[in-house]
Amino acid sequence: MRIAVLDVGSNTVHLLLVDAHRGAKPLPAHKEKADLRLVDVVSGSDAATSAGADRLVEYCRYAAGVAEDKGATSMLAFATSALRESAIGEQIIERVRHEAGVDLTTLSGEDEARLTFLAVRRWYGWSAGRLLSFDIGGGSLELAMGIDEDPDVALSLPLGAARLTQEWFTTDPPSEDELRELRRHVRAEIADVVGKVHRFGLPDHAVASSKTFRSLARIAGAAPSADGPYVRRTLRHADAQEIVSRLAEMPAAERAKLAGVPRGRSEQLLAGAVVADAAMDLFDVESVDICPWALREGMILRRLDHLDSVENPPAR
Repeated sequence: MRIAVLDVGSNTVHLLLVDAHRGAKPLPAHKEKADLRLVDVVSGSDAATSAGADRLVEYCRYAAGVAEDKGATSMLAFATSALRESAIGEQIIERVRHEAGVDLTTLSGEDEARLTFLAVRRWYGWSAGRLLSFDIGGGSLELAMGIDEDPDVALSLPLGAARLTQEWFTTDPPSEDELRELRRHVRAEIADVVGKVHRFGLPDHAVASSKTFRSLARIAGAAPSADGPYVRRTLRHADAQEIVSRLAEMPAAERAKLAGVPRGRSEQLLAGAVVADAAMDLFDVESVDICPWALREGMILRRLDHLDSVENPPAR
């Protein structure tokens, strides 16, 4: 079957179509994206919010048409922190349903963490042991750890790269004082949950997903995406520390010239790097593997599991 996934994130709206069957790896059939930066829109002026909602409705209508043209039989459409936390998020979602015909739902931060963890677990398998996963989005940081497909602990913190850039930086690049204050804030937030995670044990394998971690790994010398998903990519904590120092001295335009850094993400990459550095340090992680699967794949896998349970109920 061909499934469409519409992921309305804080920065980017992704459309992914996959050919998926129970017991088989989902195979990408088509993908595209639009940089709508909803995290900026929903916290802006009334005029900006209205214009942003118009763009989202229009893209969702377009995405539904693409999914139909490409032969998708169903669509999973979901929104993450930007709309979840917005005071007018439900109004925008209702517009999408009414005007674009797309049933857009919001995921809780914990659901994001759990579904991302499911994708990471399926990618690395049981031999990875107890997994610890990190995912830095535009609005939040998701953490999860466990030995099964459903993690023992799943947490979401308001430490997304776009959110922090918007709330803490006033200049480009930020001043030393702004960077120091952000670093203090991020580390206090993460330190507060380390004990909640470690009470379930120490990880055997640490993994990171998200564009932020992929960009940081690429800056540190990891293989480009063109080399395919099966090339092992890692990010060492020592490299993440060094990258924070490098990025802090560059304006966004200079960061965009670095390998693996999209222009639309260059402004927020420093804040994302601060979060990555803090997470790896406070969880005592020397390095992370970069997982090519994340939330979208987790949604697909969960849908396939649901279909399997409906079509093949346990014998009584």
